[in-house]
Amino acid sequence: MITVDELRGIRIFAPLPQEVLEYLAASVEDIHLVPGEYFAHEGDERALFVVVEGGAEITKVVNGEERVIGVRMPGRFFGEVPMTLSTPFPASGRAAGASRILKLDVTAFYTLAAMAPSIPARVAELARRYLDSLQELAAEQPETDLRLIGPRLDAGTHQVATFLTRNQVAFERVTLDAPVPGQAYPILERADGSRFVAPSMRDVAVAAGLDVEPAAREYDVVILGAGPAGLTAAVNGAAEGLRTVVIESLAPGGQAGTSTRIENYTGFPFGISGDELASRALKQAKRLGAEIVVTRTVAAIRPHGDLHEVVLDGGETLRAPVVIAATGVEWRTLPVPAVDRFLGNGVYYGAARSDSAIAKAVDVAIIGAGNSAGQAAVFFSRHARSVTMLVRGPSLEASMSRYLIDQIAGNAGIRVETRSEVVDLHGERTLDGVDVIDRTTGTVSRRDFTVVFVMIGADAVTNWLPHDIARDQHGFILTGADAAATAEWTADRRPFALETSTPGIFAVGDVRSGSVKRVAAGVGEGGMAIAFVHQYLALRTEATA
Repeated sequence: MITVDELRGIRIFAPLPQEVLEYLAASVEDIHLVPGEYFAHEGDERALFVVVEGGAEITKVVNGEERVIGVRMPGRFFGEVPMTLSTPFPASGRAAGASRILKLDVTAFYTLAAMAPSIPARVAELARRYLDSLQELAAEQPETDLRLIGPRLDAGTHQVATFLTRNQVAFERVTLDAPVPGQAYPILERADGSRFVAPSMRDVAVAAGLDVEPAAREYDVVILGAGPAGLTAAVNGAAEGLRTVVIESLAPGGQAGTSTRIENYTGFPFGISGDELASRALKQAKRLGAEIVVTRTVAAIRPHGDLHEVVLDGGETLRAPVVIAATGVEWRTLPVPAVDRFLGNGVYYGAARSDSAIAKAVDVAIIGAGNSAGQAAVFFSRHARSVTMLVRGPSLEASMSRYLIDQIAGNAGIRVETRSEVVDLHGERTLDGVDVIDRTTGTVSRRDFTVVFVMIGADAVTNWLPHDIARDQHGFILTGADAAATAEWTADRRPFALETSTPGIFAVGDVRSGSVKRVAAGVGEGGMAIAFVHQYLALRTEATA
């Protein structure tokens, strides 16, 4: 705890009366940091920091890179802008070396302001200077190596844009008012002049410099799927020195990565989007040494006692004593004739923040009554001309969190129609109308929805797994006690809580039978899995000793 005498040694506090300094000494957090340790992150809730010893670097991610935009030496503040404007932190702060920093929370700052008005005046002055430098950064145009060209509602262009966005690849988007007759889309251009017409996702990944080939053939842990559970397992595995690779068929984030806003995830009082959460987890996993391989699918798993084999599309085989299945689930398809004709040009499974452009100033329908559908309705109500939720059941209460129901009820831009279902779609090249049936009256009406987001539940796609890995009647993977009760489990021990019916193969997240189907639960299981992995590897070592 800092003393009054030490506070007097800080220039801005030196003139303050004894009673003010005594209050301050009792109210601040006295934080000691090692070099590189963060004391504030961009987006954190506001506070005011004062450097006592050492120094602080102020950093901000610009064009995908973390840049040092300022330093703070002893006696200097950080947090002037949040305190003055009542906003979250616009940048991050970390210790430049071994440092000591004081933290005043909102209550302590305003109490101090009432006791010593010179302090908030000085903070406001510094905030004005700092805002000027942030505006200069905001004015910088992103430097991109990729240029994506295509019509606004072209399915292929939407798919590539979504892929690049979710893989955190910066690109320039060129939207055409009308397609050129006979020209295939999308067109992806690189800064070196190379051009890809209607590329596959593998081609896009290669053009963007993403990893599509594993660097090795043998690992400690192979993780299948890069949703919240898989990425958390990768973070923990790599952090603990395990050679870790993640195989992802599309892009990190899984189904959660398409969520427009998650408001019940602990530690984010103002909520966080699924793609932002995935982005942070992906950066963390890479920084700690995990390999992330995209646009690859798993053709087969061949269980073996010592080293399981994971066969990728194309025939490459990876070997590891541990495999973690985190493949998640896939959205159920809309059971309407010709729905495939409108996929990507009017009908979309799931919804992400990057879809805001296609919803701008049009009438949007959201099919579903779960949290994902509710989050999407609230988000798109800020962009669309109107948002209508089509709900098959009698209400939202059975499947949606209360906080979302209340937000929707208080939003004049959202209409909820219960006992309603889409029965037909209309349009030539793009969607221009939808038939909706009211199950209460049996009446079918034509609606002018040109964008439809479908979120009607999801299923596990696990029929490619070997018979050795037992599943429940819906295809979800059995683990722990449920796995032990199957004929497939033959080991002379009980399986670990997240272990499948095959020793050394684990399942986490939504693909696991009995999972909670919440982001926080998936993150928890990803961390738990690595703890069980260490125990499994220890048993394996003992058995071979």
